[in-house]
Amino acid sequence: MSAIKKSVFLFAALFLAAGIAGCKKLFDVKPEQALDKEQVYQNVYDADAAVLGLYGKFLQLAKQYVVLNELRADLMDVTMNVDDALKQINEHAITEDNPYADPRPFYGIILNCNDILKNFDKMRADKKFKEDEYRQRYSDVAALRSWVYLQAGILYGNIPYITTPLETVDQVKDAANFPRLDLKTLIDTLVKTTEAIPFKDLYPVGTSLVTTVDGYNTAKFFINKKCLLGDLYLWRSAFTGSTDDCRKAAQNYKDVMETGGTDPDMYRVKYAEVTTNSDVAVGYWNDGRITQYDERRLIDVNTNGWRSIFARGQDILYNQEWIWMLYFDKAFQPKNPFIDLFSNRGGSYLLKPSQAAILNWNSQVQSENNFPYDARGKLTYKILDNQPVITKYLYNYLTEDTYVPVNILEKPGKWFLYRAAQLHLRYSEAANRDGRHRIAYALVHNGIKYNFDTNPDGGQSRDVGNTQQTFDAYPYNFDARMGDYPSYRAPWHRNAGVRGRAHLKSDPLPAGDSTLTIEDRIINESGLELAFEGVRWQDLMRLAIRRNDPGFLASRVASKFEKAGNAGMAATIKSKLMNPANWFLPFKWK
Repeated sequence: MSAIKKSVFLFAALFLAAGIAGCKKLFDVKPEQALDKEQVYQNVYDADAAVLGLYGKFLQLAKQYVVLNELRADLMDVTMNVDDALKQINEHAITEDNPYADPRPFYGIILNCNDILKNFDKMRADKKFKEDEYRQRYSDVAALRSWVYLQAGILYGNIPYITTPLETVDQVKDAANFPRLDLKTLIDTLVKTTEAIPFKDLYPVGTSLVTTVDGYNTAKFFINKKCLLGDLYLWRSAFTGSTDDCRKAAQNYKDVMETGGTDPDMYRVKYAEVTTNSDVAVGYWNDGRITQYDERRLIDVNTNGWRSIFARGQDILYNQEWIWMLYFDKAFQPKNPFIDLFSNRGGSYLLKPSQAAILNWNSQVQSENNFPYDARGKLTYKILDNQPVITKYLYNYLTEDTYVPVNILEKPGKWFLYRAAQLHLRYSEAANRDGRHRIAYALVHNGIKYNFDTNPDGGQSRDVGNTQQTFDAYPYNFDARMGDYPSYRAPWHRNAGVRGRAHLKSDPLPAGDSTLTIEDRIINESGLELAFEGVRWQDLMRLAIRRNDPGFLASRVASKFEKAGNAGMAATIKSKLMNPANWFLPFKWK
């Protein structure tokens, strides 16, 4: 038990108090009411408290995760206010004592997982669990451990793999007891252990862990195991070149895409609702006229349009986009780190969008109105006080229109972990490498229906019974039929593609062997859609490994410095990153 810190037990006690008392608010419980460690693991409510306590501690990784996966890549840059630690990360000159390179936070979570899993096994043996309760909670914790191991492997390259509880986290540094695994071997191991977990679905409705606590519904707090498995197979395919691994990745992603069954909106990246503007797409306010030609009518609020993905409450549209998200609340620890990192109003303003990211958004062209920019850029960052500010993380902290803190002392926020657009982009990467170029193209560009229609401009007033579908085997079977003679409204008929939802023009599908061209478009689209969400470095690295081409990663990271006018640093960075050994952080135990 000693590996679990007091904060976890406090969180556990708080959750128990809230769950049992019903009307008592989660964070009204005083610290002295926290349970003694001998009292926990007695029933399913104790198990729930341990799980939520684990996720409470897991939040402490958010800052490290986002900084290391974004600042080391091409889309994020430092400001004039930057400290030396962040400057080192930006310039790939990271010393062993850099606090962001510290592996201990990752292993703190891993050892908590190990301890909880051991106690869940004991509860099961002592019949303090129903079998379903055990399988669900055990699998959740084991999957979260695999996710943390994957991130640590990507960042450090060669790490200890430990599945047993330890007395203290510092025991990890004893290399003699815990041989290290390289990234490829680690991923093989994680595939096996994650495939072996007994429950891979979501917590069922009615499960005690799926509840509302202090106004937050917990359903999307927990890792999606099939997204994780998709990512693990995608990473393994980068090392092996195996189309079978690509197909297994696509299978897991497709299962998540189909979460809503016949619901045409759930995780299917739907088109804009031009009449009601009730969507999470790039759009223009409808006032009964054609408005998409008026730049002033871009939907830029917290409750409608693409920006609202990051600001809106837990409503239907939130559920259609978000797969995994955690919250920072003013009432409990840890504090939201993103305001200090990004905001120049109430924060330290340490990080900003790179010039390379800004130029990429400004090199796109919108459909219909031909506006020469991607509006997602305008919705991801703002110019405040003549400075480019990453606002994607700030929309619940700043006022909607004047961008001043709602309350300088209250810093709510979110950790964006997985959403539908990321799911589509990862699926497309897998499908493309499995020879399904048109499917990959369709999901990234303008949707299944248009790209699998024998007469794409034929309209709805026809029989579409034998078109608008892929006619392929699972996981490449998509049915997007939408016609009126007879009436078809198939599950994928509202799919718009990631670029289509962003109101952007699509480049034509390339002819011939288009694998690399489409893959280049996927990684570019990922940068436009998912900027600053913590996936950029790992996406660049995975594709560089897949292509056996260090220059793929090196040139993109160097472009950040080139576009900022620092040719000397660009050359230094490119030369350094041409050696894959320099992709990894020093694994040093302080």
